[in-house]
Amino acid sequence: MEKSYKEYLQHITTFIFDVDGVLTDGTVIIDTAGELLRTMNVKDGYALKAALQQGFNVCIISGGKNEGVRQRLKGLGITDIYLGAHHKMEPLDEYLDIYAIKPENVLYMGDDIPDLPVMKMVGLPTCPQDAVAEIKEISKYVSFKKGGKGCVRDVIEQVLKVQGKWIKNFDAEA
Repeated sequence: MEKSYKEYLQHITTFIFDVDGVLTDGTVIIDTAGELLRTMNVKDGYALKAALQQGFNVCIISGGKNEGVRQRLKGLGITDIYLGAHHKMEPLDEYLDIYAIKPENVLYMGDDIPDLPVMKMVGLPTCPQDAVAEIKEISKYVSFKKGGKGCVRDVIEQVLKVQGKWIKNFDAEA
């Protein structure tokens, strides 16, 4: 019998997220200088900081290269940020090796075809509600929230609650 996704939550030590379509809604605004602008949800930011403060590993693997995104994520305390990663397996393998993380302890959230190979390797593949069909098909959990609209908060909060680590003396400003 197929395990419920909730049975995996207790064993998660590591969160890995894509950016566009997960931490953002996938919309790109282009300013007059040609800079690509994105928006991120502060509730997702709060949850990311909470996960870090509770000792979870947090990593970002994205095909995008926006330095503003890197600065936002660094500001939240995330140090493992792989941008410009069009083949996501390489940074995944490197990250897991560096920290001796087992794939079965990883929750990955992606939304589109480039995330497929990584999602097939981790213990808990998840996606936002508005992910493409191929990603939804292989996800063990599909958030009720859309990309950039709290889906990251949704999965982090569920894991921290199951592990008894939600709302424990957080000092987090998103």
